[in-house]
Amino acid sequence: MKVYMPGREWPQHYRAVLDELAKITDPVTGGDILDSGVVAGLEVSGDTLRVWLNFESHAEYNITGASAIAYSKIIGDIIERFALVKFQKVYVYDLKNNPVGVFENRKGYTIEDISTEKV
Repeated sequence: MKVYMPGREWPQHYRAVLDELAKITDPVTGGDILDSGVVAGLEVSGDTLRVWLNFESHAEYNITGASAIAYSKIIGDIIERFALVKFQKVYVYDLKNNPVGVFENRKGYTIEDISTEKV
């Protein structure tokens, strides 16, 4: 994991992810999740993206009320922006390394494959 710091020099493949993360709004502050301090770290490798968020999912103040809704929206937005579009595996963790959002394209299907598949 690379710790996220705003002024840090990032490799190009990280830069593309950071540019996309900057488009996700933090519902609490109204700013993007990078500027609001929600993103603690990330790892980009091959077809896998891992993002660590700056909260503890098992802390009582984060699993009740508005904070839980805000983090849930952020986790969903991250997975929606990156899963299948840019990465086959997307993992979102809290600060204690607990997975709070997981997407794995286990069969290697694309969106087109799924929409044309006979069920």
